[in-house]
Amino acid sequence: MKKPIIGITVNYDPTDAVARTCGLGIVGQDFNYVAGDYVMSIEKAGGTPFLIPQIYDFDDLPDMLKLCDGILVSGGHDVDPRFYGERNTYSGTLSPDRDAQDIEVTRYGWEHKIPLLGICRGIQIINVAAGGTLYQDVTKELGAPVHFGDSYPRNIGWHSVRIEDESRLADIYGKDQIMVNSYHHQAVRDLGKNLKATAVTEEGIIECLEDTNDSYTVAVQWHPEMMFDSDEQAKLFKDFVDACRG
Repeated sequence: MKKPIIGITVNYDPTDAVARTCGLGIVGQDFNYVAGDYVMSIEKAGGTPFLIPQIYDFDDLPDMLKLCDGILVSGGHDVDPRFYGERNTYSGTLSPDRDAQDIEVTRYGWEHKIPLLGICRGIQIINVAAGGTLYQDVTKELGAPVHFGDSYPRNIGWHSVRIEDESRLADIYGKDQIMVNSYHHQAVRDLGKNLKATAVTEEGIIECLEDTNDSYTVAVQWHPEMMFDSDEQAKLFKDFVDACRG
């Protein structure tokens, strides 16, 4: 059986900061990159990873995206608040070029009924692409506890999320509560069109969005790809890759 090709969006750094740290490239060179956990998780689930680079002419996007049986919108920098009609108040590092492309990629996926999986920044991009908004900082704007759990190993679930009944997520995990990791300070605020929240934290932060239409859209705020040794989190990638088979 042919493996489905899964397009994975990547980080774009217009500076040489990341590469120069590890001795790559030359001064002023820009780079595309993504964490290997995404690639490994798609491979383990039976898909073929295909990295979607940052390009300069969005008219060329369809030529790449038509090769994809599914699209994973990966994590990364904060989303520029201008894309949901706000000024930057609490956001950190921004990558507006990547924001614009990821929004285009997401909308292409919906238009052509390509299954979408969003992770961390990915849930935020998907919500903004649908016309929703974000909390720029959940602690400062919502009074929620810090959700950047870097005191734990990345594969450890350190807080719980409650899963709504009669959701795809409930079907995937077969339970109403799971332990997850998190590394974010922004989160979904107002829901975008045709999206519903299907998992929340104890304090009410939205941790999963699904499409209310027939197309496959599942987006989570945590990092299942970092929980590489979790059979439970592997179920999410398997469900997504299986949906991409056709």
